[in-house]
Amino acid sequence: MVDINSIPADIPVLIAGPTASGKSALALQIAQQGGGVIVNADALQVFDGWRILTARPDDHDLGLAEHLLYGHVPFNRDYSVGRWLREVAQILDKSPDRPIIVGGTGLYFRALTEGLADIPATPPEIRARADQLLADEGIAALLIGLDPATCARIDRQNPMRVQRAWEVQQATGRGLAEWQDSTPPPLLPLTDCFPIVINAEKEWLNARIDLRFEQMLKSGALNEARAMEPRWNPAHLSAKAIGAAELIAHIRGEITLDQARAASCIASHQYAKRQRSWFRARMTGWHPLSRP
Repeated sequence: MVDINSIPADIPVLIAGPTASGKSALALQIAQQGGGVIVNADALQVFDGWRILTARPDDHDLGLAEHLLYGHVPFNRDYSVGRWLREVAQILDKSPDRPIIVGGTGLYFRALTEGLADIPATPPEIRARADQLLADEGIAALLIGLDPATCARIDRQNPMRVQRAWEVQQATGRGLAEWQDSTPPPLLPLTDCFPIVINAEKEWLNARIDLRFEQMLKSGALNEARAMEPRWNPAHLSAKAIGAAELIAHIRGEITLDQARAASCIASHQYAKRQRSWFRARMTGWHPLSRP
């Protein structure tokens, strides 16, 4: 188990964990006790527009410690793990404070600590074909186009990961697994930092997820959705924020608020389950911190 008081003050800290497990609060505690700048490792918190719904730090937390890579990408732009890694590299190179990198996107941490293949950007026409295939025929149509090594390695239940692998294969003629196997050295190996992974018990976490969504509604998530509705495009990466599509549907009169609430919480429970499985399988070398 982790004793945060024993964490050296001169090395980077990584904090991974499922949604609503208390990662941000832990990062703040470590920053206040030992110093450091908090760096986002959540693929949706990088976007502006959905501050409340993605649980980005509020003004109070921002006043307690410096936060980087939160809400700095326009909601209608693309973003990638490669861009995130380049931005983190700049922080490691220029910031005088040790980084406390926190988030729930396992792929970001994997790229950071294991390296990232330099895969060319996906051409727009291939992205459009992938979007259409997924919409018309579902995830199975994309899986058919993957090489066996890639198909065996990726999370085949995750549409975003499957689509990414399909796009890579179509654009480069090489499978994602082959690209990964030629990966350069990592930017921040586990041996050079203090990695923490939060292990959250299912019932405790689901209750926190439900409570947090209620708090989001009380804090103005519906007003946030009303502001985003005229610009809503489900193809935007930022639109993957859990609860966004549901609240937009409610605002448009398609479902009730109770239906939006229930669907959002169920989707968040399912996401947390995928996160827990991912972390158990791939973060065995991290320091575990059990919750509650």
